Amino acid sequence: MGATTTGPDAARRIVAPATPSDGDPERLAVDAVRVLAMDGVQAANSGHPGMPMGCAPMATLLFRETLRHDPARPDWAGRDRFVLSAGHGSMLLYAVLHLAGYARPTLDDLRAFRRLGSVTAGHPEQDLLPGVETTTGPLGQGFATGVGMAIAAGRLAAAAAEADPDAAAELFDQRIYAIVSDGDLMEGVAAEAASLAGHLRLGRLVYLYDDNRITIDGTTDLAFGEDVPARLAAQGWHTDRVEDGTDLAALRAAIARAEADPRPSLIAVRTTIGHGAPAKAGTSAAHGAPLGGDEVAATRAALGWPSDEAFHVPDDVRSDWDQRARGAERSAAWDARWAAFAAAHPEVAADLARRLRGEAPAGWEAAVAVPSGDAATRVHSGAVLASLAPVLPELAGGSADLAASNNTDLPGERDLTATDPGGRNIRFGIREHAMAAAANGMALFGGTIPYVATFLVFSDYLRPALRLAALMHQRVVYVLTHDSIGLGEDGPTHQPVEHLAALRAIPGVEVIRPADGAETSGAWRRALTRSGPTVLALTRQKVPDLATATGTPVPEDAVDRGAWVVRDAPDPRVVLVATGSEVGPALGAAALLAADGVAARVVSMPSRGAFLAQDAEARAAVLPPTVRARVVVEAGVGQGWEGIAGEHGELVVMTSFGASAPAPELFAHFGFTPEAIAAAARRSLDRAARDAMD
Repeated sequence: MGATTTGPDAARRIVAPATPSDGDPERLAVDAVRVLAMDGVQAANSGHPGMPMGCAPMATLLFRETLRHDPARPDWAGRDRFVLSAGHGSMLLYAVLHLAGYARPTLDDLRAFRRLGSVTAGHPEQDLLPGVETTTGPLGQGFATGVGMAIAAGRLAAAAAEADPDAAAELFDQRIYAIVSDGDLMEGVAAEAASLAGHLRLGRLVYLYDDNRITIDGTTDLAFGEDVPARLAAQGWHTDRVEDGTDLAALRAAIARAEADPRPSLIAVRTTIGHGAPAKAGTSAAHGAPLGGDEVAATRAALGWPSDEAFHVPDDVRSDWDQRARGAERSAAWDARWAAFAAAHPEVAADLARRLRGEAPAGWEAAVAVPSGDAATRVHSGAVLASLAPVLPELAGGSADLAASNNTDLPGERDLTATDPGGRNIRFGIREHAMAAAANGMALFGGTIPYVATFLVFSDYLRPALRLAALMHQRVVYVLTHDSIGLGEDGPTHQPVEHLAALRAIPGVEVIRPADGAETSGAWRRALTRSGPTVLALTRQKVPDLATATGTPVPEDAVDRGAWVVRDAPDPRVVLVATGSEVGPALGAAALLAADGVAARVVSMPSRGAFLAQDAEARAAVLPPTVRARVVVEAGVGQGWEGIAGEHGELVVMTSFGASAPAPELFAHFGFTPEAIAAAARRSLDRAARDAMD
């Protein structure tokens, strides 16, 4: 029997005791992970030692036996993926990558855990360290991202299978393994993702659940009493239990059963948080703080670790852990299979290799439609997508049950289903958060360019995953329609007001709000060539074709420049800057001002971020510093537009929520009319004139 606990963790009755390894190589391999993890947290005086110490047997088994990986080729296409969804236990991943023989992290990297500039960040960051497949930390995100990885893997396998089913089954049979925590499973995004994975029967997923029954506040009994395997079984998962998380034989058997099942799998593994720490094992004290010097020393003694030196791993343990030779053998065998496939099917292999490199096919941009005519930009976007489908087979995505409204179905393409994993139209269901997180997984796995869609107002439901896409510089396209009060009668619950500003505030996210078909075409071209996420904010209501309205063609690079002059006048006295559906009323205001003898320039600014990234000369060509009277028009809050308007400018923006009424009535009520914009221009002119006199 183990020891019983007292105090706030008393409900965690039994603590598995530490027992010395007595020279057993497997036990030493596991304990090496525990020691490095607790030493890293202790050196940083910050972190989460308990989870790595409890999960060390799982991670050791995965990286030494189960996972197909090559430390010398962390980006090898044939590798399995490992997701540490419980990202707070980052030292677990850093320890096993180091021991397995990856070039980084080195021992010095482990000593620099959580230090400025270190690759061993507090939570795993995908762009800092090869072997970290996705950035995790926000709980539930890794769980859902793994679902997207499985979708992308299935799509690649299906593409290869069209040429050679047998070869495809060997080349693209990658699995996604993950360690998930109580916290992951409490988050709503995991529930959404689990439901989708079960529906699609994503059998590539093998998730190990660290069932240690401890959270920061104490035992999980405080707030979490459900039967997790029963819940996931109801969602279509294969579930299993391992009652002793230190029993490697039981873990092996459970993983083998999971791999043999065609459904996604969750294995609930009973562990002891902080395993081996005499005073803190099994308590919340081991969760989010260093063990302390005395407890670290006592843990070494309890484990029978052969050295008192921090970060010391005996040579025989290090040699036994090293996975470089095994990894090289596996990757070389995969390369040989790939070479045989390429010899037999050169065109298919070349296209798959191109997709995996993330390169677009030659000349693809020439196929991009440039829609014309008066129509909603969501309709224009659908036309562009339809033109892209034949030339970009890697493009796949869908909507959160709004495909007809978002115009995101690829015409003539199949749905992705449990029996057809190669489909391109993905039915995400009403699961915005899981949809966006899965898109991150698709982008990270490679071979797929994902796009997702919903109403702009519901970006609130997916923003955490979008933020991670930006942090990881992943190419995900967000088609967010119904972008203003212009959606009309559904009213303020569905009318986005603050959302454009909120999305523009995320570093690395580019928000493009096109004004017509030509700008929408440019928006898609830009989104598909960026290395980060792009939001396309699109209208429900019709907007005028700018070339027809002004006689001025839309420049091909208008969106890349961020802004362009739609209507000009000799020696303009005021500049009217507008985005999206407000460009039309701004043109009307310019006409009213011209009738009064006031020369006005109208600027469409589909991408404020791209415009501000231009050099000073390019910005001045659009917004002359000598023209101090300016008006910015956008049917959203004004935050962020102050710099464009300048000290004499006016903002014609939303200052409240919307209302329920037809769109034309709402635009008139809230002041997005030519008359109201012209009045704002006159106020700006008056202000600039008074300042000049002073």
